[in-house]
Formats: sequence, structure tokens, C-alpha cells
Amino acid sequence: MQRPRVFTAPPYTSSSGQEAVELAAVAGLLLDEWQQFALHVGLGERPDGRWSAFEVAINVARQNGKGAIIEARELAGLFLLGERLILHSAHEFKTAKEAFLRIESLIVNTDSLRKRVKAVRRTTGEEAIELLTGERLRFLARSGGSGRGFTGNANMLDEDMILGDDAMGALMPTMAAIDNPQVWYFGSAGIGSPSMQLARLRKRALEAMESGVPDPSLAYLEWSIDPHVEECRPGCTDHDDPLSPFSVAKANPALGYRLTLEHTERERLTMSPEIFARERLGVGDYPSDSADTWSVIGEDAWRALGDGTSTMSDPVAFAVDTTPERTHSAICAAGASGDAVHVEVVDHRPGTGWVVERLVELVEKWRPCALVIDAGGPAASLIPAVKKALAELGLEDLLLEPRTREVAAACGQFFDAVSEQQIVHLDQAPLATALAGTDKRPVGDGWAWARRGVNVDISPLVAATFAAWGHAERAHIEPEGAPNLW
Repeated sequence: MQRPRVFTAPPYTSSSGQEAVELAAVAGLLLDEWQQFALHVGLGERPDGRWSAFEVAINVARQNGKGAIIEARELAGLFLLGERLILHSAHEFKTAKEAFLRIESLIVNTDSLRKRVKAVRRTTGEEAIELLTGERLRFLARSGGSGRGFTGNANMLDEDMILGDDAMGALMPTMAAIDNPQVWYFGSAGIGSPSMQLARLRKRALEAMESGVPDPSLAYLEWSIDPHVEECRPGCTDHDDPLSPFSVAKANPALGYRLTLEHTERERLTMSPEIFARERLGVGDYPSDSADTWSVIGEDAWRALGDGTSTMSDPVAFAVDTTPERTHSAICAAGASGDAVHVEVVDHRPGTGWVVERLVELVEKWRPCALVIDAGGPAASLIPAVKKALAELGLEDLLLEPRTREVAAACGQFFDAVSEQQIVHLDQAPLATALAGTDKRPVGDGWAWARRGVNVDISPLVAATFAAWGHAERAHIEPEGAPNLW
């Protein structure tokens, strides 16, 4: 299927796409029909010569050849369009590095292009191609923030299914002073919270298709099946049957070019149905852009458990969590409140330097039954100092470090307790904000709170979850040496 299932594009009167296709052929890069179509649409021009689409998104399953579109667009920017700076970024540097090596090979092995090159920089982290006329193509990794501050005429964002607000916040302001800039997004089906920007683009495309009015600045092309068709069974003729070769054809424009049905059938037999649907059929998980999604625990369910008069009885448990960026840390407590478990944010401040001292103060005052820190989470760096402090107090056994399966168990227990109205809280804003904006991330056969890709600080929620788990694990255990009062 050479045309995308999900498609919108603003109207254009001319296109530089054919020139880009022909230049790619000169460099030995022969494009499929669908790749040529993407370039024609993405390089469409208005009557005044400006790009009809400010943003162009290509969403297609892996190994179909979207890399060739990137290379053709970058060759055009360098040798045809006179774009002074083209920035190519990927989530990981190794992906950007591979892209650099591919386009370098195309240019170096084409005499007419190689003669126009002034320099090829191969220093790690500084990979770039510069022409005698001043045009430059640079390769960067977004995860390190290395592209911040650069102003690109064209920005090629590979692996757009891992593209959040921080990267877009660094990029978009740099383009304000550029005349006729353009952003291209390349990736495959969404993978949940990290796919926030892709979800926004896709939402605009679907709204344009539903209204019949093209998005005025977005060209969006997605090859995928319709995930809403669920009634099909083996042998039905509907193209959206996940077991049908028609579905593979619908979601993979390179079928018959560089993909075979034999190989995709092997993939289907090896992968889980969910993974196969995402990786080969383009069925993605796209997060909502709403700041108050409450997508895991509903707002009404959480608010109904608020009780400003609730208190905890001994013994209590404490837990600590820190944001991945280490911008904030939270200490939470959990303890029995009647038949329910009371959870509370004890302290929530910027940074991490204050945490150990505050924990020592709380432990000395309350003598808790447990202190929980996830050894696989961002707060793990605090564990050595916490252990040392607890040893000085003679409380080495107080610390609990949940394993991966216990992290999933803690989140499941917290969710179940809310569902069964066995949690009570003070309706504190940090907890409500975290629940409103968080999502799930898979952990084995369970799930945990998503740390990355969400737009809120969830450290209070993670700490409250671990505190409740620690209390459940240790509250019933009588401290060693306690007197038998009976």
C-alpha cells in the first residue's frame, strides 16, 4: 500500500520533491513510490515559494525505509535548497551516528557531490558535513541536550516516538528568527508516555481527516491498520484483521520491496500479539495531551478518599523518591488509619541535598517500621548515605530496597487499595498533581508509575506508593527486643 491510511497535508501549488528524488538517484539512492510521495508532499510549496507544511511527520513501521527519506531530504537541503544549517537528531547518539555514516557514504561516493564538500567532521559528538558554499549538516543526540541553542533551517527528528516537551521546548524557540524553516519527524508507532509530541501530531491529523479540512501547517503520513476492528477472525477478508496479509500490506509500504510476507509471518509467530501489532502493524499507544488526564486512577475516585482529619497510628513507614532529573525529592509516610492506610507527603523540596538529614530527623522521632528506597530508581544514589546514617543509629535493618517485581507489586497494591477504598489521604496537591498527569510503564507482567515522558513531578506519588508497600511488609512484625507485655 503506497499511500498512507492516516493522511493530511496543506494544499501546495508546486513541489521540490521531484528534484529531491532525482538528486537522490544521482547519489545511488533509488526511492520507492511511497518514499517519493512523502517527499513530494513534504516539500510542497505555496505560491510565494514558502513551504506549505511547516511540520512533516512520517509514521511507519521499522525496516520500511524511512531512513532513505531522511537522506534524500538532507541531500536536497544541502545541495539544492541552500539551507544553511540542517540538524539531524535522534534519541540516542548511536542512531544519529549511523545516519551520519550512511549519508557520508552517499556523498563521498558521488563525484558531483563530493567536489562541493569543504569538510567532513568525524569527531565523536561533532559529526558534520560542510559544503564550500557554507551549508552544514550536523548530527546530534537529543538525550544529552546537545542540540540546545542551535538554529536550524531544517530539523530532522528521528525516533520521534521518544520525543517529549523538553526537546521541543529547546528546539522551537530557535526557529523563530529563521525564514521559512521546516521540521521533519520520523518514527514508528507510539509507545506511551515518551510519545507525547507524536501523539499531538497524530491528533491534529485525525481531527483534520474527521473535519475534512487539512491541517494548515502539518503534513502527516501514517501507514497502519485500524486498531478498532476487533470482530475479524482468521479467514475474514477485512484488511484490519491482524492475522491477514492485507493488514501487513496496509501498514508496510515496503512489502515486496525489502520486506516479505514470509519474514513478517515469522515475526508474528515470535512476538506477542501486542508487540507485533505495534512494531509491524503500526498500532501505537498515544498519550493524551491533557494536563489533567487522571488516566490511571480517576479524579473522583481519588478525591473521594480525601479526609483532612485523618491521622496515622504507629508504626509508620517512610519512603523516598527523586525525579530522574534530580530537580525534586519527596519523603512520604504511610500508617494505619482505622481499617485503611493513611498516606501523606511529609516533605517535598527541590534537589536532593536535604533528604538524608531530614530522614535521620524523622527516623529518630518516629522510629518507623520501614524506610523504602527503590535501588533501581533515581533515589538509589542516596542509599549509601542513608545506610551509613541508619548504622549510626543502630537501625541497619530498617531499609527496604524493593526488587523489580516488588515495585510492580507496590503499584498494584496501591491501585487496588484505592479501588477498594482502603486508602485515605489529606488531599495534598503534590499527590493529586502527580496522579493527574502520570501514566503506566510496563514492568514484567505488571506495571509501575511512568517516570519519564510525563509532564509532572511524580516523586510524591512514587514515595507514597512505596511507603504504603513498606507499611504492609513490616507493620505486623514486632520489633526485635520489644517486651512481651502480656
